[in-house]
Amino acid sequence: MNETQRQQVLKRPLSIEETGLTMSLLGELALKLIYNAGEIAAGEISRKLHLPFANVVQPVLEMLKRQQLINVIGVAGLGERGYRYTIFSKGIERVHEALERNQYVGPAPVPLERYNAMIRAQAVGKVLFDEAAVAAAFEGLVVNQGMLDKIGAAVNSGKSIFLYGPPGDGKTTAATRMARLLAREPISIPYAVSVDGHIIKVYDELNHSPVDGEPYPGEGHEELGLGEASLDERWVLVERPVVMVGGELTLESLNLIWDPAVKYYEAPFQMKANGGMFLIDDFGRQQIDPQDLLNRWMVPLETRVDFLTLHTGKKIEIPFEQLVVFATNLNPADLVDDAFLRRIRHKIKVDNPTAEEFHQVFQNACGVRGVEYTGEGFMHLVREWYVKPQREFRNCHPRDIVDQLLDIARYKHLRPLATPEMIDRACSTYFADL
Repeated sequence: MNETQRQQVLKRPLSIEETGLTMSLLGELALKLIYNAGEIAAGEISRKLHLPFANVVQPVLEMLKRQQLINVIGVAGLGERGYRYTIFSKGIERVHEALERNQYVGPAPVPLERYNAMIRAQAVGKVLFDEAAVAAAFEGLVVNQGMLDKIGAAVNSGKSIFLYGPPGDGKTTAATRMARLLAREPISIPYAVSVDGHIIKVYDELNHSPVDGEPYPGEGHEELGLGEASLDERWVLVERPVVMVGGELTLESLNLIWDPAVKYYEAPFQMKANGGMFLIDDFGRQQIDPQDLLNRWMVPLETRVDFLTLHTGKKIEIPFEQLVVFATNLNPADLVDDAFLRRIRHKIKVDNPTAEEFHQVFQNACGVRGVEYTGEGFMHLVREWYVKPQREFRNCHPRDIVDQLLDIARYKHLRPLATPEMIDRACSTYFADL
């Protein structure tokens, strides 16, 4: 899909046919809205469905009136947009039938084919980031140029990354900074998708951040070259999503999540992450065997296509267009075999900092937290708490030690100063004597 075709998908539908939906589906959505509201204006129905009134919502309401399912009980404002509707007894029977099929009420969905085409057009791999952009995303962290180069190439691939190394050295932090890069390029996603009459809810307030704050219809799309009135309001402009999961990940959560109570689907994690990043943190500590998870994703990682199953048994195809990041502090050889590692495009080891890097991280931690750094205190820290016990440096240690120091200073009403004495107090309650 080129930019012209992308804009065509986002173009405001001027007829029911251009929505890609049936009159029947739109009628059920409108009927459920009227039923839930008790009484509602035509213009409000249009706004809640995120569809134009003229030539789309208007003929749907006319059809429902002809079938004697709804009735006009008053007017608020000028024209047919101000007509206030309520439901007839015959309509109540019909709406109960509709609710038996699904209880979805909200913005009208877009057809699955349009969703698939739009996601492929906005794939992460189509966006390129240069060295300056990568450096800006990691500003404030102590990361050597070699690591930045590896990360930049990995993000530009838009494929998959295996972050591994000792605990506490910033794998999750590195992944979240990669997300900063992706956030610079927003994408359009639908509120919901329709397939064979089934509804899949895609937009998720927890994982999708609308550009400019609230997901008002059409907001933020002007940069696409379309006037606000020209946009299909069933799409919302969001920052490229970053979906992070940990131990709660299960195989079931990677398929369509069918809610028998409301009778529609919630999109799985990887579908919500499309166009952005899917971070599996603490990989290897999930409730499922790592090999089972890897087997589930063997084909999607290679083909960029995933298959989801409706509760009817039918399989549907969706794009698998996200930057998948596996982060673990376990030995990769204990988690995966060579066959799977070959399918992971980039393997990046996040190792312990050097002495120089550790020094810089400690100074930064003091500066950010308002603790006065002293050379004497740092040398004491290294000698007494690292060299003598033969402890390895970790990137998380300076932050944690300085926080510990601050806790003590506040309790004792002392000036937060990184002296040898304060360092000893902080470290004696931070490091466990194993």
